[in-house]
Amino acid sequence: MILEMKVPSPGESIKEVEIATWLVKDGDYVEKDQAIAEVDSDKATLELPAEVSGTITLKAEEGDTVAVGAVVCLIDTEGKPSGAAPAAESPKVVEAPKPAAAEVKAAPAAATYASGTPSPAARKILDEKNIQPSDIIGTGKDGRITKEDAVNAVPSMGTPTGGSRGVERTKLSMLRRKVAERLVAAKNDTAMLTTFNEVNMTPINTLRNEYKDAFKAKHNGVGLGYMSFFTKAVTRALALFPDVNSMMDGDYKIGYDFCDISIAVSGPKGLMVPVVRNAENLTFRGIEAEIKRLAIKARDGQITVDDMTGGTFTITNGGVFGSMLSTPIINPPQSGILGMHNIIERPIAVNGKVEIHPMMYVALSYDHRIIDGRESVGFLVAVKEALENPVELLCDNNPKKAFEL
Repeated sequence: MILEMKVPSPGESIKEVEIATWLVKDGDYVEKDQAIAEVDSDKATLELPAEVSGTITLKAEEGDTVAVGAVVCLIDTEGKPSGAAPAAESPKVVEAPKPAAAEVKAAPAAATYASGTPSPAARKILDEKNIQPSDIIGTGKDGRITKEDAVNAVPSMGTPTGGSRGVERTKLSMLRRKVAERLVAAKNDTAMLTTFNEVNMTPINTLRNEYKDAFKAKHNGVGLGYMSFFTKAVTRALALFPDVNSMMDGDYKIGYDFCDISIAVSGPKGLMVPVVRNAENLTFRGIEAEIKRLAIKARDGQITVDDMTGGTFTITNGGVFGSMLSTPIINPPQSGILGMHNIIERPIAVNGKVEIHPMMYVALSYDHRIIDGRESVGFLVAVKEALENPVELLCDNNPKKAFEL
């Protein structure tokens, strides 16, 4: 029996996906529930499992955009794994396998009168760049040099030295293209400004050094990191300045009485932003456990659209990569994002004396259409105050109770 495998719907609003990677080859034997492909939507990368066991015939190439519900492969359930005894009668051949893309591309094109000949538009561009057509390999029909070839051509900058001068052209994944689209939209469609402050991390470091071992032992390996302190400082500040926890919808402002905090985490396919729901109600342990769970899902490629849908405010930590200062871009349709950075020991004035302390710059990017300067600056100052006085403002003067020890 031949089974047609169709693209399942990753989410209600998703109409098409892109074949990012085939994890099997044409003609391979696959087991039921084996991951056979990774598909990109505009929100996440998902694995496509085989619905039955059998021999697979691929019906789409890597990089193809296919509609939800489209057939991407066939599985012959009468196929046998390599090394198995042959059946009494060979299964009927449904369709000859398609040649691999690499084999097709490897076949040299026959030279014709058009080979190396630029189109009129391409010739004009080459003349302006002072590039000879003989220096370019045309990608058009029969080897003709296209306008795009001419635009991408780089004039020689002198005598070649023998070093590598390879150029690679790689199509962005659907997820990366969607991220790029959203970032450009955030810059173009919002009145984005960024305000900065700095935080003395000594009080948090002191608390962590005192309680992190007991915290980890009590909570089954969940660590007491910086993110729980920042998340609790943010939810406290959002309660004080609710405009930062709102967003624009045409001529209306939508406010929320809950804090769904988007936390930027690094995954194999790039930056993911899963959401910690109702973070205002979570304890330190609850926040750390949820962030750990979501980070593991992102690392293993198991993050879902639902995990990243929603969010009323975002926290991103460029400090883990060594960033000292940045202006984070708003995660639309949200109106604010807090950027954390690396911690550097610097001299500061304390009670009229110079002392060395671990310091972090923090940045708040916000949509000025809905958040005024008073709210933005006040919000960031409230975050700073909570982080520099965590025992009183984040632990209610009882760290052991706050850390559930």
